[in-house]
Amino acid sequence: MGQYLSRIAVTAGLAAVLSLPAGAATSEWRIDPQHSSAQFSVRHMAISSVRGAFSKVDGTIVLDDKDITKSTVDVTIDVSTVDTREPGRDNDLRSDHFFDVAHYPAMTFKSKKVVQAAPGKLKVTGDLTIRGATKEVVLDVEGPTAPVKDPWGNQRAAAGASAKINRKDFGVKWNATMDNGGVVVGDDVNITIDVEMIKQAPVKSGN
Repeated sequence: MGQYLSRIAVTAGLAAVLSLPAGAATSEWRIDPQHSSAQFSVRHMAISSVRGAFSKVDGTIVLDDKDITKSTVDVTIDVSTVDTREPGRDNDLRSDHFFDVAHYPAMTFKSKKVVQAAPGKLKVTGDLTIRGATKEVVLDVEGPTAPVKDPWGNQRAAAGASAKINRKDFGVKWNATMDNGGVVVGDDVNITIDVEMIKQAPVKSGN
C-alpha cells in the first residue's frame, strides 16, 4: 500500500533538476527508467518495517532557468512493478486489497508549485494520484547533482526526494486486527525516490 506513495516520491525527485543551471530559458529533462526507482516502507504488525520499490518510473521535468517557480514536473509510475522480494505479497499488493492494478495501472504526480527551500533543497508541491484518488503532497528534494556527460554525449543529473503519506487518503484501507489490538499494516508510508535524468535536445522550429 505504501508503495503507491513511492511512485509519487519518485516523481518529486525529478523536480530536483529544476535547480540545474542551463543555457536556454527552458530546458526539458526526462527521467531514465533504467536508473531510477521509487522506494517505500510501511510498518508491519507494529514491530518491523516492510520495504519495497517500483522499478518503472517515467516522466518529464520542464525547467525554467530564469524563474524556478514556473518549472513543472510530471511523473508516472507503473504500479505493476511493485517488488517487496516476496511474490505472494506482491500479488496481494496488486490486487483490489491495495493498488488494484487491473483498474488503476499507474500512479501519477503533477507539480503545482516549486520552491527553493535552501541551497540544494527544494519543496515540490503537487497532486499525487493513487488508485484514482488525488491528494496534494509536498516532496522534500535534495539536489540535483551537477550535470555530467555520459560516454554517449548525454547530459545527466540525479536527485533524491522524500515524503510521508497516509495510505488511507488514497483509498488503500485493507487491514487486519491482531490479538493484542494492533493492526497488521501501518497507515503511514515513508517514500524515498532516486532519479537519474537526461537533458533533452531542444526542439527546432521550422521556417
